[in-house]
Amino acid sequence: MSVMFGKVKTCNLTAAPERCECNLVLLGATGSGKSALIVKFLTKRFISEYDPRLEDIYASEEIVDQQPVVVRVMDTYDQDGPVNTERYLTWANAFIVVYGIDNQDSFKVCHKYLDTLSVHNKTFKSHTPIVLLGNKLDMERYRGVSKSEGEELASRFGCLFYEISACMDFQDVQQIFHEAVRRARRDGECGRVVYIGEDKSLLTLPSPPSFTTPCIKELPAPATAKLVTVKTSRAQSKRRAATLTLLKGFKIF
Repeated sequence: MSVMFGKVKTCNLTAAPERCECNLVLLGATGSGKSALIVKFLTKRFISEYDPRLEDIYASEEIVDQQPVVVRVMDTYDQDGPVNTERYLTWANAFIVVYGIDNQDSFKVCHKYLDTLSVHNKTFKSHTPIVLLGNKLDMERYRGVSKSEGEELASRFGCLFYEISACMDFQDVQQIFHEAVRRARRDGECGRVVYIGEDKSLLTLPSPPSFTTPCIKELPAPATAKLVTVKTSRAQSKRRAATLTLLKGFKIF
């Protein structure tokens, strides 16, 4: 039996197919719109207010290329660039590095993240996909970072590049997350999830990080979403442990 965003649903061993899981990490300067992108992906809604100091992990069951996949997304908080990077470097199957096209400073922070990820990939995991994402395309008239600058930076570090707006079309946002999953799966980064029976938790191969996640069967309607909390450990971090939360505390349009 497992928690399903405020409900209880039994995992049927014979009915539930084997599926993979993928851990995505969003990195970027405060105010670049990471949380807004995540909530848009999960709920199809845009948020206008949230606490940028929170560092949460969200989970959703998605269908990518007709295949089920449990997608976990970490929303990080680093005030001035990469700090305590060990908490996500080995956990992630793919990275999405976000900046606001209206903010040159947030673009410069992306340089720091890409440098850190490049060193990590060369040393440990050479196939971890990276997406460079210019957010706030709706702020085109205030653009401070040209598209060519984004393309040049992405080319330098060998990562995918997109421009998008969290407050506009949901399909565009979904495409970014699904493409990150697709690249991670293609490069063999995603793990397998197997349901091992009723009243049992998920068995993940390879071994999961030091947190657990509910057996999520469906995402609730935004108006009725319930709070779900899954505590995680953050090695050598002085901040409070991250939690998995959905919608509570956000202002939804």
